[in-house]
Order: sequence, then structure tokens, then C-alpha cells
Amino acid sequence: MGSVSLKIGDGTARFRRATLCSSAVNILMLFSVITTNLFALYAFTSSPKDHQNHQLLHHTHKNITLISEQVSLIATQIDVSQKKLAKMEKELFGYESFDLSRPNLPNELKLFLQHHQLPLGKDSRTGITEMVASVGHSCEKSVDFLSQYMTYKVSGPCPDDWSLAQKLILRGCEPLPRRRCFAKSVPKVGLYPFPLSLWKPVSDKIVTWTGLGCKSFDCLNKKKLINRDCVNCFDLVNGYENQRFVMTRGKNDFLIADVLALGSGGIRIGFDIGGGSGTFAARMAERNVTVITNTLNIDAPFSEFIAARGLFPLYLSLDHRFPFYDSVFDLVHATSGLDIGGKPEKLEFLMFDLDRILRAGGLFWLDNFYCANEEKKRELTRLIERFGYKKLKWVVGEKVDSAGSGKSEIYLSAVLQKPVRV
Repeated sequence: MGSVSLKIGDGTARFRRATLCSSAVNILMLFSVITTNLFALYAFTSSPKDHQNHQLLHHTHKNITLISEQVSLIATQIDVSQKKLAKMEKELFGYESFDLSRPNLPNELKLFLQHHQLPLGKDSRTGITEMVASVGHSCEKSVDFLSQYMTYKVSGPCPDDWSLAQKLILRGCEPLPRRRCFAKSVPKVGLYPFPLSLWKPVSDKIVTWTGLGCKSFDCLNKKKLINRDCVNCFDLVNGYENQRFVMTRGKNDFLIADVLALGSGGIRIGFDIGGGSGTFAARMAERNVTVITNTLNIDAPFSEFIAARGLFPLYLSLDHRFPFYDSVFDLVHATSGLDIGGKPEKLEFLMFDLDRILRAGGLFWLDNFYCANEEKKRELTRLIERFGYKKLKWVVGEKVDSAGSGKSEIYLSAVLQKPVRV
């Protein structure tokens, strides 16, 4: 029981296929029917010559009746089981969780969620017969917001509702359904060529401020953001941002040059989690290392700012499985943004996914991870030690709260090397 994902262009299509269990059940049913017919053929072609043969025929008829009853019972159980399997498939796939008969669902959403038969019929290798649109399972829980998101004029301008889309993503409705409208575009005037773009100020006029409290980067630099790693992080000229990773302010700060030396020259591509305004990726770009920065636009237009610097932002929540193949990154860099809250199991799933995309011998750089208390530090330490990484650097220190409260806080910084597992 399951589904197959097939990449078509830039989208993902999900298919339904026959299960191994249902195939086995069908074979059992066929075997029972053949056995019953063989018994019947034997009974009616035999010639009873005496009383003993007559009794044998009577018992044979009786046995055939019992077998027929058993086959009928098996057939009934098969039918019930197949209905249960179909229900389980629908629940697991999630695409049947939407009641498309709801009166308030937009037609665009209904059209997107419809099943589409394969143009050449059933696939002989996989058994799939139809395509089903990929959409997050939790979207059904936010169907009102989703209906609002899917209400627009086809081939017209999309509503200026990126904040609504992000609200759906943060509620677990990811991936979002595609739309047939033209997204709002802001003229990108005054962009600098790469690599000058890495450290040039970004204009307020080339980003979207809809749904945000601040309407300028100057306002953001004065505001305390949810992202504790972004303090004046949009000031690329006068603040500390242009000194990060090349100068240290404490023992928890590691220099990029020192970390790259631990990688023995094998660091080419990396992944940054909670990368703020993209400064880590910028410093790595100066060393010919390509870094993808995972970000959401919480409190600020992080994605557009990073892109304006000539870097690659990945607009994705940390609840989503990373869209990368196994063992492709040489380096994974994570800050306090790694702490996604909730139950410890949630961080476990995230750590295992990070381990999946990091190659053997690759480096995991945990950079100034904020530990709310000593217990939090112990939990994180125990979790990291389960992966068997080699500790190349491990520093636990205290720093004064960067927000200005004067309170001392515990931070963990580490550079770990993934082992070879066989």
C-alpha cells in the first residue's frame, strides 16, 4: 500500500497503485475458486458402483458444500478488507480528506484536487492509473484560509496575499496548491552585479512590505525580531553583520576559514538553516562555496533580501522534508533557528533529515545555538551523541543577551563530522 511520486517539470504528481496485499488476496481467491471447481469435476465424473461409493459421493457433496460456504465467507472478507484498505490509502495519502462537495469551496481548488487519468491508461510496471495533485495533509484543517487563498480570477493578477500563504505553511499546509494567476512583481531596479551585490545595501523599493509591521530596512534594524540571530542583520555597511564569520566576539564564534580547514578542502556546497539575511552564504560565496539558505518571511522580507544579494533563498518551513537527495551536502550550518519547539521528537525528526542530506565526512556546524536552560543543553547533547559524529569543535559558553536585557544566556557551538556508516 502506498504511492509513487513522479517529477514532471517543476511539479510533483502523486499516483495510486495496486498494493501487494490486495494482489495476494486476489490470488488466494482465485486458488479457492479453482480448487472448488476441481472437487466438483471429480465428484460428477466419478461412476458410483456400490453403496460405499454412494456414501463417498454423499460425503463429497457435503464437503463441496462446506468448501463453497468457506469460499463465500472468504470472498466476503476479501471485499471488506479491500474497502478497509481503500479507506486507509485515502487517509494516508490525504487527498481524499477534502470534501469536494462543500458548497463554499472555490472552483479552482476543486479543479486542482480532481483526479486525472493517465493519458496512456494503466502503467504496466507500477500499476498506477491516475494522477492526484500533491497538497499538504494539514490543509484540510485550514480549509477556510485555503479557500480564501484559492479565490482569484483565472489568468488575472494574484491577490497580494503572500502573508496568507505563509500562515497556511506555518499551519502545516505545505505544499500549497498551485494557482493559475500572475503573482505580483516588484520592479528590481538598482540591483548590483555579483559579487558586488553581497555587501551593497538593498533598496526598500525592491521588496514587498505587505503584511509586515515595518516598511523599511531601517525600521527592521531597530526592531527586535523573533529571529534572535538577526540583530541589525539588514545593515550590511555599519553594523556587525559585515564582520560575522571573519571576526570573533567570543569563544562561541568560529571563523569560516578555521571551519573550512577542518573539511580538508572538500567543502563545495552547503545548506544554511535560519540564515537570517544570508551573511553566512555571502561569506561562503567569497570562498567559492555555494550555500542554499532556508528561510521564511517571518517579521521581515528575508527571502527577497537574500536574493537581492545574489544568493539562493529556499522558502520552506522546517516541518517540511528537505527537497534534496541523500548525502548531497558537504556542510550543514544551523543556528538557533534549528530549535523548532514542541515535543523533543520534532527536533529528532529534523536532525535525522539533516543527517540524511549530509554526506559521510561532511561537517555539521552548530553555530551559537541558544539553550534556554541546562536541561535543554543536556537534551541536545544526548541527541547529537546518538548520531556518532566526531567532535572537531565543542564550546559551551555564556553571552549577554543581544536584545539588551543584560541577562546571561547559555550558547552551544560545535563542528561535528558525520561518520561513515555501513
